[in-house]
Amino acid sequence: MAINFTRVTKDPREEKDALIFSTELLQTYTILAINTGSTSTKMAVYRNRTPAVELCVTHRTDEIERFETLTDQLEWRKGIILSTLADNGIDLRTFSAVIGRGGLLRPIESGVYEVNDLMIDELRHCTPQHASNLSAIIAAQIAEICGVKAYIADPVVVDERIEIAKMCGVKEIRRRSVFHALNQKATARIYAERVGRPYEELNLVVAHMGGGISVAAHRKGRVIDVNNALDGEGPVAPERAGTVPAGDLVDLCYSGRYTHEEARHLIVGHAGLVALAGTNSVRELDNRAATGDSDAAKALELMSFTIVKNIGQMAAVLRGEVDAVILTGGIARCSRVTDYITRHCRFIAPIEIFPGENELQALALNALRVLQHQTEAKIYE
Repeated sequence: MAINFTRVTKDPREEKDALIFSTELLQTYTILAINTGSTSTKMAVYRNRTPAVELCVTHRTDEIERFETLTDQLEWRKGIILSTLADNGIDLRTFSAVIGRGGLLRPIESGVYEVNDLMIDELRHCTPQHASNLSAIIAAQIAEICGVKAYIADPVVVDERIEIAKMCGVKEIRRRSVFHALNQKATARIYAERVGRPYEELNLVVAHMGGGISVAAHRKGRVIDVNNALDGEGPVAPERAGTVPAGDLVDLCYSGRYTHEEARHLIVGHAGLVALAGTNSVRELDNRAATGDSDAAKALELMSFTIVKNIGQMAAVLRGEVDAVILTGGIARCSRVTDYITRHCRFIAPIEIFPGENELQALALNALRVLQHQTEAKIYE
């Protein structure tokens, strides 16, 4: 293959590096991306930036419940992925890398991490367990078969917050960073590419709106503050209560009406739109609201209102120096919600909408950045 490039130096070592870099950018890499969720197994094969195969297998409750522990699902989920690859005639030997969604590890900085034995051990034994923990383990096992490296990228435990954002008014409690780091970071980078500026030079407020909702302040490439979307802090969401009056919550917990587990479900799981309107489907509520269902309309308005408030908070964290407000996640497809947010927040900065979660694409592009030497994989230690 002939490669033409401009020589910018007479140093032979630098000329060699330039040639290697140019070749890597032109080379086609085949990447397997894996995302294991609570009720689904998603996978995709990318050739550089282009998806060749995408699949989402939804698992019935009875399929999941037959396994006693999360780790017991490992071979079953891996088998689904391997059989899909075989059915599509994809040779494992063609893969350049395998990347999985990161699980509930210790707090770490954002970036791409090579899967190692320490990471796998912690994912197997951490508490609580979450289905996303399986992604890295499966990625490592398939990568070993392929003779390539396995990675994760921007797991939900990414923590780049400034110290003051980790504190609260109860001395014994520290705020936790658990949010949609993968899609938030990837979408922010896509926006940066669109406007022709490095992500590391921008100030952005990004709202990922899915089953949980996270709103983050991105200051020059780092998330300096964000709500804990896992525990229901922040906006009202399809299955999260959002931030609730603390005193009333304490009284409810000690009322004798609820066990510890039931009280947790009041803020996560059986909360938010589920509690207010009987469903976690924004599409269903949007349709109901369009036919005059006032409960559905009010539930969506409350969710939108609380997202707006959190966007305003993060804009203040950035001292009002905001280049764009980015709306992403599945709910970003709902114009009733995005129009409401736009009306209330466009005075802050331009509103940019990127519908969908795009997690498989985000994983593949992170692996590609490592393969093309645009970034270096970090070591989990």
